[in-house]
Amino acid sequence: MAKISSRLVFYFPGFDPLDAAAHQRRYERSAAQSGKTFGIDYEVGGVVPTDAGARMNVVGKLDGHDTQSTIFIHDHNSLISHLRSVSVWKQIALGFKAAGGIIAEGGAWAYLKHAWRFGLFFFFPFLLIAVGLALAAVIAALPFLFGLSPFLCLLSIPLAYLFFTKGLMPFSDRFHTLHLFADWRFALVVGRDEALARDWIEEKAGAVIAALEQSSEEVLFVSHSMGASLALAVAGRVLELKPDAFDGRNVSFVTLGGAALQCGLLSSASRLRQSIGVLARNSHVNWFDIQCLTDPIHLYKCNTADLTGHADANQPKIVTIRFKHSLSDERYQKNKRNFLRMHRQYVLGSDRKSGFDFTLLTAGPLPAASFAELRSDVPPQMFR
Repeated sequence: MAKISSRLVFYFPGFDPLDAAAHQRRYERSAAQSGKTFGIDYEVGGVVPTDAGARMNVVGKLDGHDTQSTIFIHDHNSLISHLRSVSVWKQIALGFKAAGGIIAEGGAWAYLKHAWRFGLFFFFPFLLIAVGLALAAVIAALPFLFGLSPFLCLLSIPLAYLFFTKGLMPFSDRFHTLHLFADWRFALVVGRDEALARDWIEEKAGAVIAALEQSSEEVLFVSHSMGASLALAVAGRVLELKPDAFDGRNVSFVTLGGAALQCGLLSSASRLRQSIGVLARNSHVNWFDIQCLTDPIHLYKCNTADLTGHADANQPKIVTIRFKHSLSDERYQKNKRNFLRMHRQYVLGSDRKSGFDFTLLTAGPLPAASFAELRSDVPPQMFR
């Protein structure tokens, strides 16, 4: 297989509270680990702000061959920070309001219909906080429930407050509950194409067009989790603004644990569904979804193009992997029940040679398109 010497990468991370510099540090750690596994010497540069976005340069060296990858990190940490900037009580209220919006727009039913585990993921944080609020209300009402003096509410109400704020909320932090509330608020913002998301999408589309002026052997759009919705919206907008943007380029579009349907299945998400159709019908793009059964935080085995009304378009290939093929037994057993940790594994380092590795995909010598054909339990031919 021919080796790639230059690659232009547009990376859309998931809903992590990390800026470009933090993503670069995570990438550097993962590259060091994966480099040892696959025998590749990665040199990861720092983040450089440019007119085309935050950029880092990565060089992968293997058997005298260098692969130069220019990676633009299109994080949305500023949007996450905006959503998390209000008080805890307001975050809770706005979270439940967003949950009502998701249900009203048919999202919750669609999740349960097409990927029931993702449906449970949607309901979990809201049920946890709702149960906590109900228990707090019971504690506050204890004097009335037992026919005691109403003046005892002077004790029961503060006790209920302490139970919720000092007991339930710290416990819920183990599951990143308020962060998940913000995630669902953002899903609704993206689906409804509100200004908070649309302005970001317009800015990144312009940055991508500017970056595409750079020559490279291949172009790779890669996204993780919620980043899939943003990557699809940006790529679609790029093609609306410049229909020939991908002409003559070797373009791969890869989603990792992609949750584009989190937004795309909402009744209001017509503009996102339009972008999905634009990308699916572009003959210059090789689109494939990398999915893992161990990860419940995406819509496993669901086809994004088909379920958003584009059954007649080219369908992205679904490539299934198993994290147990890329992790040591100890590391896999330790983390396999931590759903959020497993969900992040797509972009973390590997302990074992397997058919998928994030650093290998984004900075290694193999063409990105080749990862659509590899088996999870079998490493690429040159690494066997």
